[in-house]
Amino acid sequence: MKRENILTLQVNITNLTNVLENIENWLKNQVSHYICVSNVHMCMETYDSSEFCDIINNADMVIPDGKPLALGLKLLGHKDAQQVRGADVTLAICEQAEQMGWVIGLYGGSEQALVDFKQFLLTQFPSIKIACAISPPFRELTDEEDQAYITQINQAGVQILFVGLGCPKQEHWMAVHKGKVNSVMLGVGAVFDFLSGNKKEAPRWVQSIGMEWLFRLISEPRRLWKRYLKHNPRFILFFGWQLLRHKVSGKH
Repeated sequence: MKRENILTLQVNITNLTNVLENIENWLKNQVSHYICVSNVHMCMETYDSSEFCDIINNADMVIPDGKPLALGLKLLGHKDAQQVRGADVTLAICEQAEQMGWVIGLYGGSEQALVDFKQFLLTQFPSIKIACAISPPFRELTDEEDQAYITQINQAGVQILFVGLGCPKQEHWMAVHKGKVNSVMLGVGAVFDFLSGNKKEAPRWVQSIGMEWLFRLISEPRRLWKRYLKHNPRFILFFGWQLLRHKVSGKH
C-alpha cells in the first residue's frame, strides 16, 4: 500500500474500502495496530517535531482525512487519491463491526460525550458490541491508572478501539500502547462529539470544497484560531515549494 510524502508526513494512497479490508485482515492476525487520521494540523505538527513525525510515519496506516491533503496527493501525481474522512471511517467500521460481530471500545472524550456517542451508535447499529467506554482524566495518568485501563480494554475483548484524545495526544497514546492494547486503534479526534451531535459538522458541500476548517473555525473561534493561523498559511507555502520541486525535478 503506497505512501507519499506531503512535507514530512507519509500519507497512504487509499480509500474507504481499502481501510476496511486492512482492518479485517489485522483482526484475523490478532496483532496490535494503529491508524492515524491526517489533516493539515497533523501535517504541520510532524513538520515541527521529529519525534511526532516518527510516531505518525510508524503508524500502520495514515489516511488523508483533510481535503487539502487529498488534493495535494493528486497534485503530486496520484490521480486515484481520495479523501477518507475520520467520521466516515468510524461509521463504516461500526457498520461492519455490527455485521461481523467485532467488539469495539471507546477511549477519550468526556463522560457525557461517551454516553451520547454510545446512544448514537446503538440507535444506528442496534446489535453493535460496545465492550467499554473510558473517559480518562484530563491530566497525565499514573502508571497504575494506565495499566488499569489497558487491562480493562484487553479483558473486555476489544478488537477495535476508537481513541478520541485529540491530536497530537491520541497519536502519542496509540504509539506507546501498540503491543500493549490488543486492538486495532484508530485516532478519531472529535468524532465522538460530531457524530453524537454535540458539535455541528460542516455540510457536505462545504467539505467537498475543502473549507471544513473554516466552518470549524467559525464554530469554535476561541479554541481554533491560533491553530489555523499558525498552520494553514505555512502548509500552503511549504507544500507549494514541495510541488514546485516535484514539477521541476520529478522528485517528491
